[in-house]
Amino acid sequence: MKVIGVRFEKTGHIYYYQYPKQLKKWQTLVVAERRGYVQLGKIICIKNDEGHHVNQILRIASASDIQTYKRNQSDAKKAMVITKQQISEAKLDMKLINIEYSLDRSKMLFYFTADDRVDFRGLVRKLASIFKTRIELRQVGVRDEAKLVGGLGPCGRPLCCNTFLDDFIPVSIKMAKDQNLSLNPTKISGLCSRLMCCLKYEDEAYKEAIRLLPDVGCRVITPDGEGVVSGLNILARLVQVRLDNREVVSVYDDSEIQVQKGEIHE
Repeated sequence: MKVIGVRFEKTGHIYYYQYPKQLKKWQTLVVAERRGYVQLGKIICIKNDEGHHVNQILRIASASDIQTYKRNQSDAKKAMVITKQQISEAKLDMKLINIEYSLDRSKMLFYFTADDRVDFRGLVRKLASIFKTRIELRQVGVRDEAKLVGGLGPCGRPLCCNTFLDDFIPVSIKMAKDQNLSLNPTKISGLCSRLMCCLKYEDEAYKEAIRLLPDVGCRVITPDGEGVVSGLNILARLVQVRLDNREVVSVYDDSEIQVQKGEIHE
């Protein structure tokens, strides 16, 4: 059975639905339910079912649906100004990130960040009286904030999470160590103040290269005699060796050296 993959934001999780028989090749927008509310989404893939739990879409998006969606986006921007004012007046320690209308305007979703738990019950009642619809506030993390808001990373390019990453990928400080990067947090952190997602991209290549190279501190035999590995240029596959009884460090291609098994220099 074929299924369609639908994305409701520019980037983000892909939701799978049954392939609608009425779908034409040129049609890419559909109306479907996700997380308990109706929204307009874009078909980004068609594939054979791989065991996904799939539901049916409500309909192929009409011109009226698209017009409503655009109006909702415009109204959400206006609502941001009003809501920020209400948060300020209520003196709540929270940061509003984004507002989203359900397509049928039966619900408004407010995304925010906060360092601590926030009692926003009074704010919800106030917003419900202003916007005359159901209100739902969702607290998100700093990585979610970066994904929603966007910006430029340390590389000078738009954030990966805001442009093409479907979901956040796990990253660790070990990846930075394996890549011989500075462990200064300001050097390896993104706008979200968390480790940069791009540390993952070359992780496998570095792991494989490290596996094939001798460890730092390992004794080796070189064309110029025996010595101890003092450093590595992982991607160039070069090994720095401090030869016995010499003060200088020599550099060799990894194919030029032989590891003395079981010997580690302390």
